[in-house]
Amino acid sequence: MQRRDTGWRLGTGALGWLGGTALQLQEAALNRAPAYAAALAAGLIGLIVLGVSARRRTAPRPGLRADGARAGSPPEDARKLHGTLAVLATGMAAAALAWGVAGLHAGVLLGNALAPALEGQDLVVTGVVASLPQRSAAGVRFRFRVEEAESSGSAVVLPRTLALGWYQGVHPDAAASQPQRELRAGQRWRFTVRLRRPHGSLNPHGFDYELALFEQGVRATGYVRDAPARLLDASAGFPVERLRQRVRDAIDAHVADRRAAGVLAALAVGDQGAIERDDWELFRSTGVAHLMSISGLHVTMLAWLAGVAARALWRRSGRAALRIATPHAAWTVGLVVAFGYSVFAGWGVPAQRTVLMLAAVALLRLGGVRWPLPLVLLGAAVVVTALDPWALLQPGFWLSFMAVGLLLASSGGNRDERAQPAAPFAWRSPRSWLAPGTRAVRGGVRTQLVATVGLAPLTLVFFQQISLVGFAANLIAIPLVTLVVTPLALAGALLPLLWQLAALGVVALTRVLEALASLPIVVWSVAAAPPWAALAGLVAALLLVLPIPWRARLLALPLGLPLLLPPHERPPEGSFDVLALDVGQGTAVLVRTRGHTLLYDAGPQYSSESDAGQRVVVPLLRATGERHIDRLVLSHRDSDHVGGTRAVVGAVAVGGVLTSLEPTHPLHPLLPTPMRCTAGATWLWDGVRFDVLAPPAAAYDAGLKPNALSCVVRVSAGGRSVFLAGDIERAQEGALVDVHGAALRSDVLIAPHHGSRTSSTERFIDAVRPRVVLFQAGYRNRFGHPAPDVVERYRVRGALPIATPACGAWLWRADDALPGRCQRDHARRYWHSPVAPP
Repeated sequence: MQRRDTGWRLGTGALGWLGGTALQLQEAALNRAPAYAAALAAGLIGLIVLGVSARRRTAPRPGLRADGARAGSPPEDARKLHGTLAVLATGMAAAALAWGVAGLHAGVLLGNALAPALEGQDLVVTGVVASLPQRSAAGVRFRFRVEEAESSGSAVVLPRTLALGWYQGVHPDAAASQPQRELRAGQRWRFTVRLRRPHGSLNPHGFDYELALFEQGVRATGYVRDAPARLLDASAGFPVERLRQRVRDAIDAHVADRRAAGVLAALAVGDQGAIERDDWELFRSTGVAHLMSISGLHVTMLAWLAGVAARALWRRSGRAALRIATPHAAWTVGLVVAFGYSVFAGWGVPAQRTVLMLAAVALLRLGGVRWPLPLVLLGAAVVVTALDPWALLQPGFWLSFMAVGLLLASSGGNRDERAQPAAPFAWRSPRSWLAPGTRAVRGGVRTQLVATVGLAPLTLVFFQQISLVGFAANLIAIPLVTLVVTPLALAGALLPLLWQLAALGVVALTRVLEALASLPIVVWSVAAAPPWAALAGLVAALLLVLPIPWRARLLALPLGLPLLLPPHERPPEGSFDVLALDVGQGTAVLVRTRGHTLLYDAGPQYSSESDAGQRVVVPLLRATGERHIDRLVLSHRDSDHVGGTRAVVGAVAVGGVLTSLEPTHPLHPLLPTPMRCTAGATWLWDGVRFDVLAPPAAAYDAGLKPNALSCVVRVSAGGRSVFLAGDIERAQEGALVDVHGAALRSDVLIAPHHGSRTSSTERFIDAVRPRVVLFQAGYRNRFGHPAPDVVERYRVRGALPIATPACGAWLWRADDALPGRCQRDHARRYWHSPVAPP
């Protein structure tokens, strides 16, 4: 009874801790530090009092009655009630303690912020390159540990760690400067930089860049200016990073195949940026991306395999098995391998979480604590979230958590094992030699099957897709990558010839994956599940992990079904909704009717390796269940409007394209059934009218610049309307007013040219008379969009100005009242940097 009560208290306390942490993560703004300190003190005192009380209740006392109860002890019902209240109180005290710890931790990180007055200023900083530089065609990105900084000759205080970029120019073929080529981890430099507070795009179901930086302790980002930079010391610190740098440079020098070299660099030293973009898409679609990054799944699998190998070797030595139990040796070796590999591979946040989780489980086992598997996993989760509360918001935490649980459950981790030393000189039949290999193959297939099925609900919850060839791909990739390629990639640091063998393995794997990716259906995608369905999916995943009878595990099937067929909300007949995406300095607007979808522009290209289509538009389309775009409108050729097109047309079926692109444009051959955008075109979808207002047919032969050829579309239904203006300028605005006059009237205007002074004339605004004007622009962009006088021009005419840097993605359902919903208001958390409205 005492042991069971202790288990309940521990389990409830762990759940209370996780609940208190989760509650703190929902706060839009931090409370004052005294409130968190008071909660921490109250929770700690409460746990101490409850612990002392429980110890006194269970301590042996004289005076037992004949029935075994103590003389004068309360009735059984009273004892049960007291025990229940004590368990609940333990959970509440743990929740208060966790809430206080997470709040104080967050306050420390927020206190290390960049002063607003220093944003955009030229600052001279001295410090050390604290990470392996990530190189690309545009330049290098790296972490920088600040030692001193000054502005205009006066010392200033900056955040300790900066995320910097050192770019070589706008053109991707521009040559890197000599200092950029010399940049290495561990060097001390003096730069002139411009910084800003962390800011990222914020879209529904999108990646929270600001949370990622906050969790890593990075409180300012920026870039190195063209002013002279000085290398002060070639080896000033960070010895592990310097070693990683030498290994990566050696891989580049010895492996001629760039694709294979990138994978080897990712596996050996954690340089995920070395893998080409097309290869990442291949790995994601075939379900093996977790093996190519130093993720929780990767570290867990490597630790498990190291433990299996150690177990097999330990059993063969009777002396070793008598000194240290085989399971203990296996756990120790697995943990050491996981820690060493994670440190050498960059000690990223996902790896840190996984090592902490594995360490918590291993210490319990090594200490002889025989907790049931659910309690072991809860204990590991408490350890991780105590040091990193924001792990609860990361898919990697849950996937690592589930992977550890699945491997423990599938390997019978709770069973006691006794060493059986082998007789090395005894005669063994051929069948006995084959038996271990057969068991290993069966165990590997079984483990992979358990992992594939067990992780499927979480994969659907977090990524809204699952690879249909992932099981087959991982059967090949897991043993090849973990047992062959990764060890060879690490051993190549001692014998570079081994990198050639590892590269052959990468090439062979890539060809197999390309063959699987060529199958008709590779990925199953679903819309993002509503909260209740996601919760049901998490429960389904837990049922698959818990060591319970298979009949009980079958409950996971009905609980997981809503993830496969989530409800897909669409506007009613005769209405529409508009979602202006937060893509930075560029345009991408999604318009949906009852049964049709239009995408107006595909966002900007950020670099030669990244664009808004890949990072924002495609993930959003998948999360909202949009498997088909009925019409893609590409307003004009500027890269901030069409930069994401290649990714969109490559990932989503497109019914037709309306564009002003010239036939010789590089994108034209990729577009399905492209049609020239010409004023006068109109169509009707589900009671919603779409009118093309510009450019006129004659404009294409007039030699106009791209902005003047912007495809302008007005959407209207039920007395509500939105005006998509592209980058038209004064002349085109005047022509529209001359032709249409008051017919341009619209409730919402996507501001022409992002709020540039070349557009938004008074005459045009008076004709459109928008109630809301939306500026899609980048945070602190170099063009100064939207221009303050343009914003004021709209404001004095009664229009509400909204800008995506302060709003994030903007959603308006035509049946709802304006001004619509800003994602930054809807999903605001304390780690999001405040941005003043225009």
